[in-house]
Amino acid sequence: MNTEMQKEKIVQIYYGKGKGKTTAAMGQSLRAASKGLHTIVIQFLKGKDSEEFSYIQRLEPEIKLFRFEKAEEFYGDLSVEEQNEEKRNILNGFNFAKKVLKAGECDMLVLDEVLGLVDLEIIQIEDIIDLINIRNDYYKLVMTGQNLPAELEDYADMISFIEPKKGL
Repeated sequence: MNTEMQKEKIVQIYYGKGKGKTTAAMGQSLRAASKGLHTIVIQFLKGKDSEEFSYIQRLEPEIKLFRFEKAEEFYGDLSVEEQNEEKRNILNGFNFAKKVLKAGECDMLVLDEVLGLVDLEIIQIEDIIDLINIRNDYYKLVMTGQNLPAELEDYADMISFIEPKKGL
């Protein structure tokens, strides 16, 4: 890990109904990589065919992108049986995030749409708080989602609300 940044440990959240949360989080990843920081991005609830940010894989090893879901469709479009299977994959991704933080495998961790896992009751808010409290060996933790549980506000250093004013 880059010891120059070790003193600043930041939890940043992008949330809201507007588009651009993932883009903002990816922008943070690019900024970190430009400073020589190693970033891991874990995307949730995007569907397997979400290729929007697959170009990020070209930036390895500075930025590594992981998706644990196997279904082609979005989680909400799956049958109950398929959701149960996908839930196991998602939990594997969340457990991987905890392992990454505990092992100090990156300077910055982006958990894209992790807040949606709480909305869908795949994980509990306490699971995210436990993850935040690991805070051992990273510079920044960035999380995105549509809704921000009030319990998380005290744990965040920076919160950005993104809503559409006019849209397509």
